[in-house]
Amino acid sequence: MHDTAPRDEDVASRAPGDDGAPLRILVVEDDEGDAVLVREHLQDGGLVHETVWVRTVDEALAHLDVDCVLLDLGLPDAMGLAALQRVLAAGAPPVVVLTGLTGTDAGVEAVAAGAQDFLVKGDVDADLLARAVRYAVQRRRLEDTDRALYQSLVRAAETTRLERALLPTPVVSDTGMEVRVAYRAGRDGLLGGDFYDVVERADGTVLAMIGDVCGHGPDEAALGATLRTAWRTLVLAEIPAGEILGLMERVLVAERARPEIFTTASMLAVQPDRRTADLYLAGHPVPLLLGPPAVLLPPDGRGRALGIPVGGGWPAQRLDLGASWRLLLYTDGLLEATVAGGAQRLGKAGLLDVVDATVRGTATTDGDVRPDEDPLLGRMLSGVRALHGGDLVDDAAVVLVGWDG
Repeated sequence: MHDTAPRDEDVASRAPGDDGAPLRILVVEDDEGDAVLVREHLQDGGLVHETVWVRTVDEALAHLDVDCVLLDLGLPDAMGLAALQRVLAAGAPPVVVLTGLTGTDAGVEAVAAGAQDFLVKGDVDADLLARAVRYAVQRRRLEDTDRALYQSLVRAAETTRLERALLPTPVVSDTGMEVRVAYRAGRDGLLGGDFYDVVERADGTVLAMIGDVCGHGPDEAALGATLRTAWRTLVLAEIPAGEILGLMERVLVAERARPEIFTTASMLAVQPDRRTADLYLAGHPVPLLLGPPAVLLPPDGRGRALGIPVGGGWPAQRLDLGASWRLLLYTDGLLEATVAGGAQRLGKAGLLDVVDATVRGTATTDGDVRPDEDPLLGRMLSGVRALHGGDLVDDAAVVLVGWDG
């Protein structure tokens, strides 16, 4: 049985819920006289409300899309706390127990079991009932808000931990080396599987790496963090550069959630003379040699992506860089950006144009650079974002290393 109270002409003088809408109240009561009395109390208590009346717990379970439940504990299909437990287990909104039981223990037990309040029918008047409903609804809303805030804080802490693992501070003591890094999360703001790192070894070799776990989400981010940590560990353990990608692949295979997960990576080993470097490609986009004009490095030593069960390794490609140079490593989130939201992708040619405009200082997107972001790379990422027409769908990470002899 449905009952709406008060009448429309009375609504303006009553106290509605926070959103201005009537509170929806489910009355679970097998005695029709008591149900009528409850509705009269609610109306007299000045509460804008709509009530639904049912006689049993089974009926109540089909009407839990309400703001509050007024529950009798003496029902045909459930007695005592069993009725409350069934309703709560079904995901009920705040429950106020309204019963003829007068034992003190019953009230304490009901509240301990999850009821917001316990009222004895013979002691209830209009003001007390309306106040109990209001308080129950507000307490639940506060609980939900606190829970959502806690979950948000937990997610923020998890994101911060992942950021530290995925996006570390480069460890390079050679002050003559130019090292810049930047990262932008995709449209949903969540970290994906992009990762990078730059580390200088004791002999002066500087190793830079950027990688991308296929997919997007917490599992991919966690795997990316694992691979980044493994890479730095291998570098610091003085493992020869030519063996690092193979060992990373072993970590990937052991840690990935599904056998189809793979990772692309690009690794650069800059020799102590700073004039030569070895490039290792594992299915990853070829780095750029900055100018202007910027050019793609020749992909002479391209190897397969990590985790792909085919033959072949990752041969070193020797680069003769000269006395002054800058190299840019990046993930494919930049290449896959679309132009003005259309079907055309930015691609390598478009990225080269953005890079040249940034280096020349002719880019017009400085306002989008974040305060904690590297100015040069921030303008570069902002240039891609401006062409795309908004936040990129995929993550984008960039690493710049350079030397001016």
